[in-house]
Amino acid sequence: MFIEIKKLTKTYNDFLAVNDINFVIEKNKTLGLLGPNGCGKTTTIGMILGLVTPSLGEILIENKNINLFRRDEILKRFNFASPYVELPKKLTVKQNLEIYGRLYGIQNLDERINDISSELDIKNFFERKTGELSSGQKNRVSLAKSLINKPEILLLDEPTASLDPDIGDFIRSYIQDYKSNNKVTIILASHNMSEVERLCDTIVMMKKGKIIDRGTCIELIKKHGRNNLEETFLKLARSKDEL
Repeated sequence: MFIEIKKLTKTYNDFLAVNDINFVIEKNKTLGLLGPNGCGKTTTIGMILGLVTPSLGEILIENKNINLFRRDEILKRFNFASPYVELPKKLTVKQNLEIYGRLYGIQNLDERINDISSELDIKNFFERKTGELSSGQKNRVSLAKSLINKPEILLLDEPTASLDPDIGDFIRSYIQDYKSNNKVTIILASHNMSEVERLCDTIVMMKKGKIIDRGTCIELIKKHGRNNLEETFLKLARSKDEL
């Protein structure tokens, strides 16, 4: 295993946001973290990133507890993209990439920015302020930022939310190709079930802070007697029983 989550728990006063969850992710695989709004996905991602302190439990990377090592040494192996976390709006696209590249200590930064910008087709609005971009343009810039350090572990929170079908397909294809050509382990939180089926090797399904099921797309669809992952998701999300 590469990443292991052990008995991870987070409480906010009397509210139990994440309840004793356990899962593993193999190296160079993509895990889909699914569940209805408020199920604990974003809190789990926040704990893995070190932005939220767990109440209990461990997050292990190659059997090393990330909370027992220097945060900068661990986090340089990570990166993160979400349309809900905006880059500084008053900076240009190029300025944003330069700043984040410097924060990660990227050598040959100009070359790296040129490569990733060409791949994601964002050069034609390099000098525009990020706050002036369309949703599709912002998503591509956010993805470029998340890959600037060639992370070993990439966390994607709804990477194609609010995108039109063409740009959404472009982003999914790019993620697939990038994973095929680079050694990267991905955690994907998404409500787009066709996206999950396309990108994920395994799935962890959460509800009310707990993991209620897990497996490959095919395994879960077959287990619950449904035709596709969306139908399976709806069955699990609407079930009143703990599975």
